[in-house]
Parts: sequence; structure tokens; C-alpha cells
Amino acid sequence: MSFINDLQASFLENSNPEFAAQMKTYLMDRFELYGIKTKLRRDLMKPLVEKHRLEVRDTIRTLAFDLYDFPQREMHHCGTELFEKQLRKSYKKEDIVLIEKLITKNSWWDSVDFIAKQIVGKYLQTFPEETNHIVELFSSSDNMWLQRTSIIFQLGYKGNTNKELLFNQCLIHKESEEFFIQKAIGWALREYGRYNPKEVLEFATSANLKPLSKREAIRKLI
Repeated sequence: MSFINDLQASFLENSNPEFAAQMKTYLMDRFELYGIKTKLRRDLMKPLVEKHRLEVRDTIRTLAFDLYDFPQREMHHCGTELFEKQLRKSYKKEDIVLIEKLITKNSWWDSVDFIAKQIVGKYLQTFPEETNHIVELFSSSDNMWLQRTSIIFQLGYKGNTNKELLFNQCLIHKESEEFFIQKAIGWALREYGRYNPKEVLEFATSANLKPLSKREAIRKLI
């Protein structure tokens, strides 16, 4: 049996319809689910990845999207996590095309936030010369999730955050009426505020941000 067949069989065997119904409501009925919590999902997947190690390694760039074709959300998370784990040290420049597809396919905050921080963030650390181009491309897109990614991809950068780039993205999108954009601005600023509280507070209080963005940005600074 292939990796995906084994994974599907394992998830079906461990499905929890009651929890699936709860999660489906939480995700606003956007996806079907097996009803498997994150830790169990990873525990079930780990030995299957080892069993099919060569298949997963050699096909990851297509395997991730095969997993994304399933209706169940757990399969999507497996796809993004495997993509990140298998490629984190071996990204190619052209992988940004696949990464963009991961962001825009089956999009919701629970997948996009992982991809933005763990995949886009690491990809742009591998190819820093691509940063301005990719951020501009995502930021100017009509796709809200690409816009959100352009704001939050530096979440893992800590003190190495490009302050000017972050502040500029916040200014570009500050008038957005989208909840997930307003929230992203506040989240990104709040995280950077752990390393540069003075300048974040000054920016957040002077940039005329939406109330939600400003509140989220400064709530740990005052």
C-alpha cells in the first residue's frame, strides 16, 4: 500500500465522529474531518512516514497536493507539515510556486498561518534576495491569505525582523476591513514588540490602525 492509502486507513480507524462534528463547526463548515486531534494525528503519521520514507522523500512536491485533494482537514495538515519537514533544508527557488498554491488551496487560518511562518518564513531566509519581490507579489494580490502571509511571515524571525518591511506591510493593509488582515497586523506587531517594544508602541499609536489591529498590537506593551 502507498503512504496515502496507509494514512487514510489509519485515520479512518481512529476517527472520532463526535469530535469531527465539533471541529467542523469550529472551522465554519469549510472542511470535512476525521475527528483526530493534532497530537494523535502526528503520532499516527510518524511511523507511516518512516515505513514509506523513500516514497515520501522522493514525491513530496506532488504528495502534498495529493493530500490536499482529500476533503478531510487532517490530510491537508499532513500535507503542509510533510512539505515543511522534507524540504526545510533543501528548498529550490522555484518552490515558491508550490508554496503559493499551498496558501491559496483549501485556505483557512489554521493552514495559512503554519505555511506563512514555517514555510514562507524559512524559504525567504534561504533566499533572502527574493524577499522584496515575494512580499510585494503576495501583498498586492487580491487573495486575502497571500496578503496575510506578507504580513506575518516574519513571526519566527524574532530580533532579526525587518522592521521597515513589517511596518510598511502594516501601513499598506491598515485600511482593510478583513478581520484576518486586521488581526494579522496586530499579531505581527505584538510579536515584534517583544524585541522592540518602544518602536512598536510608537508605530501602533501613530499609524492610525484599525481598532482591532492597534488593540492586538499593544495589549502586552501597556
